[in-house]
Amino acid sequence: METAPKPGRGAPPKDGEPQAKRKKPRRYWEEEAAPAAAGASPGPPRKKAKTRDPRPPRSKSVRIAKKSRFCQKPQTPKNAPDQKKKPQRTLSGAQDPFPGPAPAPVEEARKFCRIDKSRALPHSKPKTRSRLETAEAQEEEASVRAARAELLLTEEPGFLEGEDGEDTAKILQTDIVEAVDIASAAKHFDLNLRQFGPYRLNYSRTGRHLALGGRRGHVAALDWVTKKLMCEINVMEAVQDIHFLHSEALLAVAQNRWLYIYDNQGIELHCIRRCDRATRLEFLPFHFLLATCSETGFLTYLDVSVGKIVTALNARAGRLSVMAQNPYNAVIHLGHSNGTVSLWSPAVKEPLAKILCHRGAVRAVAVDSTGTYMATSGLDHQLKIFDLRGTFQPLSARTLPQGAGHLAFSQRGLLAAGMGDVVNIWTGQGQASSPSLEQPYLTHRLSGRVHGLQFCPFEDVLGVGHSGGISSMLVPGSAEPNFDGLENNPYRSRKQRQEWEVKALLEKVPAELICLDPRALAEVDVVSLEQQKKERIERLGYDPDAKAAFQPKAKQKGRSSTASLVKRKRKVMDQEHRDKVRQSLEQQQQQQKQETSKPTGARPSALDRFVR
Repeated sequence: METAPKPGRGAPPKDGEPQAKRKKPRRYWEEEAAPAAAGASPGPPRKKAKTRDPRPPRSKSVRIAKKSRFCQKPQTPKNAPDQKKKPQRTLSGAQDPFPGPAPAPVEEARKFCRIDKSRALPHSKPKTRSRLETAEAQEEEASVRAARAELLLTEEPGFLEGEDGEDTAKILQTDIVEAVDIASAAKHFDLNLRQFGPYRLNYSRTGRHLALGGRRGHVAALDWVTKKLMCEINVMEAVQDIHFLHSEALLAVAQNRWLYIYDNQGIELHCIRRCDRATRLEFLPFHFLLATCSETGFLTYLDVSVGKIVTALNARAGRLSVMAQNPYNAVIHLGHSNGTVSLWSPAVKEPLAKILCHRGAVRAVAVDSTGTYMATSGLDHQLKIFDLRGTFQPLSARTLPQGAGHLAFSQRGLLAAGMGDVVNIWTGQGQASSPSLEQPYLTHRLSGRVHGLQFCPFEDVLGVGHSGGISSMLVPGSAEPNFDGLENNPYRSRKQRQEWEVKALLEKVPAELICLDPRALAEVDVVSLEQQKKERIERLGYDPDAKAAFQPKAKQKGRSSTASLVKRKRKVMDQEHRDKVRQSLEQQQQQQKQETSKPTGARPSALDRFVR
């Protein structure tokens, strides 16, 4: 027996009655409907009766705003009662679970801040002061962003930690290779190239490419991570040193006679004959300068962006074969046969400073990445570490059984020294501390005498060039684990490298700005400024910056007579005179208080009665 369908459930609509719309499913960003009353059975929604509110007639003077597709704030009437603020929603309707800017720790932001807020802003013109305040605000915002983004730097440096009483210097490279993962173990390798040795090597700034040059003319460049060879040639001439330029696409080779520039395909691009008999090469990346020292005793700066010699300085110290650069201020350090180390800048013809380091000739010089410490070794078998922060005093020294012929600092302050066929590595308490020379951190013996050392950027790898070829050592904790993708990106493409080159050329620093203290460039040269002001006054006959005399404004209705003008001028002059007298009296009172003030706890003396 068929039953009649209940009203509202499955019943066909009557003729002339519109079909009811189906209820749309609720989305996750929509608010839930009010819960049904307790005990009430669910049923179809009831339609509410439509009521029309009486609306006032429109007038021609009333302007109706057009509806916008993207409304920033909901329009509410002015006389509406205060409603509770609801959480702001996005265009999709989703609610932000963490409203507002992300919090930044104060200590981390202080670490990235480069402005000393303890020093008050100078009393300058309003326009200059507003610019300084804007620069301070931008610097503070940049430090907060850097502190907030430090959370994304997930990589952390790690060191070898021995067990109780275990010496980490006795751990062999084979033991380290067995303990690390496969990707890190592949970074340890040896290239047997005895036919063309000994070798000098250099890593690119990104740490991805390796250039090596043998004394007997072998020159090669490769991607040492994937072991892909970029180029390999034999120049049929002795190679003294090899160095990458601003990118891995250009290579500078100091050959027996002149300096040559090659590309990454091994094609000779330039031959610079003014840089003859070069022994060592250093490249200043932010200035696009290639520094060369020669057997004739000249230090030459070549601008690779325009291909011109900036300056050639005569060191007057004989043959130059020891050179290093300070990455902090781009100052070149030269070691001499009389035991001194001289500091040079292309803007000055004389050395900026001279440091007496050893009793014999200097064999090697290295400066850390922060520009704080300098390590030197000499023929007296001494290894010393100097403080470069204005004092130039030795902090620590150690006598080695064999004098160190090559030195290198890592990004995190580890010091490597090559002594014969042995490489010793020392470490300190942290990145900002000097290495401790008491106990070596790692020791490794090679198959030939060391001829070149360099730590690979952003990799815990030490490249060693020796008479038997090239060796890649694993040194845990030597490199910075996180790199700046906008500055040195090991994974950049060819297009990214080209764009970076254009930006680097636009931001090129002039060679004249190289000095010992780069912070002095932001300060005002008060002596020169006063001299220029004095010369300007003598040339014009008056002081244009002096305070102009008071000129009263003209008033109406007969109040600008000669007597009233003179009276107003005299009133201003008297006020200025009273202010000067008041200031002088206050200064005299302060001086008297300072003279009569006694240190606390001092006993009274019988001679105090004579104190005036």
